[in-house]
Amino acid sequence: MPREHAKTDVRRKLRVLMVEDDFSSVDLVRHALRKAGFEVDCDVVQTAAEFTAHIRKYNYELVLADFRLPTWNGMETVEILRREGLDIPVVMVSGSLGELMAVECVKRGASDYVLKDHLGRLPGSVDRALREKRLRDEHRQMQEELARSNRDLEQFAYVASHDLQEPLRMVAAYTQLLAERYHAKLDADADKYIHYAVDGALRMQTLVRDLLAFARVGQNGRDLRTVDMNEIVNVVLSNLQAVSQMANARVEYQELPKVIADATQMVQLLQNLVGNAIKFCGAQPPRISITANANEYAWVFSVADNGIGIAPEHAETVFVIFKRLHTHDEYPGSGIGLGICKKIVEQHGGRIWLEPQSGPGSTFKFTLPVNATRRAYDSIPEN
Repeated sequence: MPREHAKTDVRRKLRVLMVEDDFSSVDLVRHALRKAGFEVDCDVVQTAAEFTAHIRKYNYELVLADFRLPTWNGMETVEILRREGLDIPVVMVSGSLGELMAVECVKRGASDYVLKDHLGRLPGSVDRALREKRLRDEHRQMQEELARSNRDLEQFAYVASHDLQEPLRMVAAYTQLLAERYHAKLDADADKYIHYAVDGALRMQTLVRDLLAFARVGQNGRDLRTVDMNEIVNVVLSNLQAVSQMANARVEYQELPKVIADATQMVQLLQNLVGNAIKFCGAQPPRISITANANEYAWVFSVADNGIGIAPEHAETVFVIFKRLHTHDEYPGSGIGLGICKKIVEQHGGRIWLEPQSGPGSTFKFTLPVNATRRAYDSIPEN
């Protein structure tokens, strides 16, 4: 006779906080969950004060809350958890809950709702709520690991570029001195080799300096204030006055809005965009236009020029650091400027892109959130 194997009852442990004033309902809920294979460890509270004290003292995987209680609304559990910075799924378990109110509960943050006369649905709701919580935890962990990795890379870039500056400065200085003292005193090949060494050292200095600037973006946080973008443009035009006059450039801008931003980074952002428009000009003198329009979600800024333009297939790659579309002899630079622009905009909650166009010139656009700007006006000081 074959030996019969005893069935193993694998039960899932579940730590639950119930918000309920009817203990018969508590027993029914426990029974429904145990029947579905949960081993329930349950605490019961009836007031907001008791609820707050319990979530501060103990760790719970799930909150089951009655909607109507004698002294408060069970939906307030979601608000309390949010204030406490806790991500614990809340399933509303109520004797009566209209369809509109049920939808409102979910919109306000409840994972689901179950009527007390349909507790057979409760295990499925609990499973979904716990699964969604696991997904949120995994996503949060991935985001934290990505942020930590980015911080480590930025720190490495900062340290590496900072520590490289002094030896590079010495190499550049001595190769320049060599060029001055021995020019035309050796053969033509020697002059050529010395020229290559000087040029390479100076280009490496520029590259390291720009890499350091890229790593510094956001390194010390952002000083968010109400910033008048008209004043930012005036600072940029003052900084670029020499190159602008040499190129006979003209920069026009309409009345620009005030935004909540880091003023230093806004100068850096627009100076890179306007500076590029001047540098990559065509046969005609540079003509640059800066505008801004608001939609429901964001301010959309536009920096348009009449320069040599950028082919559509390079619309994404131009924001990659060190990615150059031209040789150094054609246009000097390290290829980091637009990478810095992208980093600044994204740190402010916006995005930046190259607008496709068929004619000459380029149009770069970037966004800054409108709602965050308007909400912050009353609380953030003026410059």
